Order: sequence, then structure tokens, then C-alpha cells
Amino acid sequence: MPVHPFDLHVQKTAQAEPHRLWTPDDGALPSLYLSHGAPPLFEDSTWMDQLFAWARALPKPTAILIVSAHWEMAPLSVSSTQANTTPVYDFGGFDPRYYRMRYDTPDSSSLAADLLKVLPDTETVYEHRERGLDHGAWVPLKVMYPDADIPVLQMSIPTHDPARLLALGERLRPLREQGVLVIGSGFMTHGLRYLREFSLDAAAPGWSAEFDAWAADALARGDVEELSNYLGRAPGMPYAHPTVEHFTPLFVTLGAATDPEAPVTTTVDGFFLGLAKRSFQAA
Repeated sequence: MPVHPFDLHVQKTAQAEPHRLWTPDDGALPSLYLSHGAPPLFEDSTWMDQLFAWARALPKPTAILIVSAHWEMAPLSVSSTQANTTPVYDFGGFDPRYYRMRYDTPDSSSLAADLLKVLPDTETVYEHRERGLDHGAWVPLKVMYPDADIPVLQMSIPTHDPARLLALGERLRPLREQGVLVIGSGFMTHGLRYLREFSLDAAAPGWSAEFDAWAADALARGDVEELSNYLGRAPGMPYAHPTVEHFTPLFVTLGAATDPEAPVTTTVDGFFLGLAKRSFQAA
């Protein structure tokens, strides 16, 4: 039997140099927006290499706070802070091995306490003590940080209003100065229902390529207003995002940046099954 691409990834990353831990001398970590794929990410060696290299280009964070497209809930909620909580297998029709995978991370109670300190006193935050990380969180993190030795806390996305998400991200900025990696996890285009073929070498549909090019241009110019008005201005809508939850985590990322209107650094681009996997970091 051929070796599974993810097993090869684990073997390769195990030989990497030790990952240097963040220190205050490094300054604030950037905030990230990543296109998270799904279990098929574990079958794409190039994409896994890109994500792991991205993680290693940054100091090892003290903790990770991630907002995923797959947990829409208000009031604001967080996942279990307990160590080794079982992940959420919120996908169907894949290889049985993906339903046996785990991502057993350390206790994240300290991060949860720090999160409460930066949120308004009027904000009620609920901990779902039985809820682990969903696939928008644990799948990419298992590739980026395969040792699972960093505390991870998932926060729900409580709204899709860009202004409110930018404000929420702004509240999270102080965490970056403590070595916390703030991540918005989605997919730059996500029109799965409009794909005509499901193959790795499928050409990007016009609506996917056009939306991605529009987003890349706006991000390069730091045009938050343009991005915020994506529903009316972005080409390819609504095909690129029939529902918007895979795009809107981007606003948490930008809000958490020191200057949301500064150009971002693209770390991953290209297409997967015709969907744009554009990912970036904001300083």
C-alpha cells in the first residue's frame, strides 16, 4: 500500500529543527487568515508543505485563538478549555481514517482568562465544555503544528457584519503582544455547490478566479471598505460564497492587525478543486 501523504508529512516534519518559542523580543505575532480545506488537505502534499513552512516562518506561539467558519453562534462562545477534548468531525463521506484522527492539545484555561480580559465587561462568553475544535480549526492546525503542544481555543463567529467583526478583532490585538496567534479560518471561495467537477487539477471557475483576484487586489491595497462591501461589489457573487461564513472570518483577522488598512502578506495562493485557497498574514 502506498504511504498516505499525511503520514509522509508527519515523517518529514518530525525531522525539522526545533521550533523556537516566541519571546517578547519578537513583538506582536501577525494575525492570520487561512483557507482551511477539509480532510482532502491531508492528501495535498504541496499545500501541507506551504502551511507548515508558514508556521515555521513565525516563532512558535504561546497559544492559538482561532475563529472558524464552522461555528456560527451568538452570544460569543468558546470551545472546551480542557486538554485532549475530542475534535468535532463535522464532515461526511471521507476516508474512515479522518474520523479517527485526534488533535490533543493542552489545557487552554489561561488563554480563555486572557480573552475575557480584553473583551468588554458587558460581553457574556459561554464555554461549551463538551465541544472540541471543528475541522476548520483542527485540520489546518494538525498540518501546521503537528505536535499539538500549543494550547488552542476556538471562538465562535457571533455575527457576519464586517464592522462588528473588525471591532471584535481589534479587541484581540493585545493577545498578539503576548505571543498568541489569532487566526480567522475560512476559504477564500467556497461555492462547492457550483463546482462542475471535483478533481485536483480542475480549472478554477470564472466566479472563483474573479472573486479571488478582486480580494487579492483589495487586500494588497488595504481597502477594508471595498472588502466590507463584498456582497455588492465583489465579482463572482453569490457563486463564490452562496453563504458567507467562509469569507467573514477575514474581518476578525484584519481587525486584529495593528493597522487593518495596511497591505497584507499573501502566504498561500492558487486553487484547490477550483476553489481559491488564498491565505495571508497581517502585521
